[in-house]
Amino acid sequence: MTPMVSATIDTGALRHNLQVIRRLAPKSRVMAVIKANAYGHGLIAVAKALEGADAFAVARIGEALVLREAGIKTPIVLLEGVFDSEQVAAAAAGDFEPVVHTQEQIELLLAAPAEARFKVWLKLDSGMNRLGFKAEAFPAAHAALSRAAALKAPINLITHLACADTPELPATAEQLMVFETATRSMAGERSVVSSAALLGFSDAHADWVRPGLLLYGVSPFRGATGTDHGVRPVMTVRSQIIAVKDLAVGDRVGYGGDWTATRPTRLAIVSVGYGDGYPRSARSGTPVLVNGEHAALVGRVSMDMIAIDTTDVRRAPKVGDPVVLWGEGLAIEEVAIWAESIPYTLLCGINQRVAVSIL
Repeated sequence: MTPMVSATIDTGALRHNLQVIRRLAPKSRVMAVIKANAYGHGLIAVAKALEGADAFAVARIGEALVLREAGIKTPIVLLEGVFDSEQVAAAAAGDFEPVVHTQEQIELLLAAPAEARFKVWLKLDSGMNRLGFKAEAFPAAHAALSRAAALKAPINLITHLACADTPELPATAEQLMVFETATRSMAGERSVVSSAALLGFSDAHADWVRPGLLLYGVSPFRGATGTDHGVRPVMTVRSQIIAVKDLAVGDRVGYGGDWTATRPTRLAIVSVGYGDGYPRSARSGTPVLVNGEHAALVGRVSMDMIAIDTTDVRRAPKVGDPVVLWGEGLAIEEVAIWAESIPYTLLCGINQRVAVSIL
């Protein structure tokens, strides 16, 4: 039986996008960010498709353990680090590389047995004010961590940029200067940029780049699409029409009757809704593709259905016709703008009711 709502994951596009990133940062190694179920694309499937990456980055140790249990041997960086002695032991057994961003984590690693042997990343808070040591505390944190018997020297150095997706702001240049000043005299490899800065600040590529969104074929910049950067969408979400009806002028559609027909309208009902992860916030006018042609959402998104105006679709729609919600032929960046959201949220929102296939 054909599923009503499906998401296809194009692993060929993933590999293509990795190669594009390597061309953009030819002197850097690539730490592929696959946290949050690989941005909704499937943690294991994406890791296997990206075996050419130099390392993976996940947020939490549970994600890393799943990768090791699946036989993934690639180095894995824990972006949030470890938080108790049990996690320290698991990280040692899995050969994970924790990011260290608090004094408590330094204490945990100082107490780790020498045979644990960790490669670690010390995080500088260069201005995002989320995780990491401020510049004035960074030298002392580095010196303290250097005393850990379990350490694989040298300590690697990492920070995160808050405003790289708006490169016209001075904040990124200021953060880069803070990082350069704080780490100038320290050994170790460096990682500074994720997708936006990878594209916009080539001088900051350093030893490691950390692409996330760009790997999945999506632009980190508002008003741009992945195609503008030479990458291809990895996820395409599709459904199908389950009913077609004709509306007269004045007929209202959906809960609250929020949309009113101003002309004779051919309406199609599509089997997808916020119960599948389609954004509840999508407004009338949000684009969809019907038989490869653009149509527009009308009325409120329901739990299981949306309504679309197909009056201008040249080939009259019928029950069973395919509909693309985003992906191949329809940029998720455009859908996100209409939904007053961001592509990250849409990608991560696809839920267990959606049938996922790996190409």
